[in-house]
Amino acid sequence: MQFVFDLDGTICFRGRPLSEPIVQALDGLAEQGHNIVFASARPIRDLLPVLPRHMRHYPMVGGNGAFAAAEGRIVAAVRFDAPTAEAIVRLIRRYDADYLVDGTWDYSYSSRVDHPIRRHLDPDGLASSLPLEQLTEMVKAVFLSSSDLAGLTEELRRLPVVLYRHGSEDIVDVSPGGADKWTGLQALNVKSRQFVAFGNDANDAPMFRHALRSVCVGDHEELLALSTEQVPADERLLAERIRMLGDQLA
Repeated sequence: MQFVFDLDGTICFRGRPLSEPIVQALDGLAEQGHNIVFASARPIRDLLPVLPRHMRHYPMVGGNGAFAAAEGRIVAAVRFDAPTAEAIVRLIRRYDADYLVDGTWDYSYSSRVDHPIRRHLDPDGLASSLPLEQLTEMVKAVFLSSSDLAGLTEELRRLPVVLYRHGSEDIVDVSPGGADKWTGLQALNVKSRQFVAFGNDANDAPMFRHALRSVCVGDHEELLALSTEQVPADERLLAERIRMLGDQLA
């Protein structure tokens, strides 16, 4: 069986690397012969540092489906088309927005140095931080603040993009149209109704709709409506649930 795990808020908390109980539970799945896939809003570059080294070759979906990676290399990336990328840049200027824009590997960042996003941005120094005009391709954009975030969000909705508004963090997460975690999983040959999904937020909904079983970590209302079960955001209880499902589906 394949097990697909979102990271932040699901098995990774406060931006820290996976805890030992979670690592042990995941290692137990692997020892039973289950396959593990990670599916995160993070680009692959920022996904790697929170994983132990022996898991960095596992299949991964990054950027809410914009990236797919296997054996430590990106095998698929969905980019904004040129008109959409140009429109996003215009909106950044018009609404005086702070942002993180990702290319396939490098990025452009414009916000304060103590923003939570910045603290978890490329911690291992794997990429280059470039001025926005030097970023030759655009795969994902996160708007961190704006002179009018509501107006910016409304204009973004008119573009061919996938948009998630994270109210608790007051940020807007934008991916190319047609890219979500389920499309990313399909790029890795994951089949519908042949995997178990763990997630905690709206961006996990596309993969929950195709999972054989789905576990909502926490109490996100939209995700609970799609889940087959729920577990509190408690690492000990979560590790126990992972082990239990591994035993049931072995």
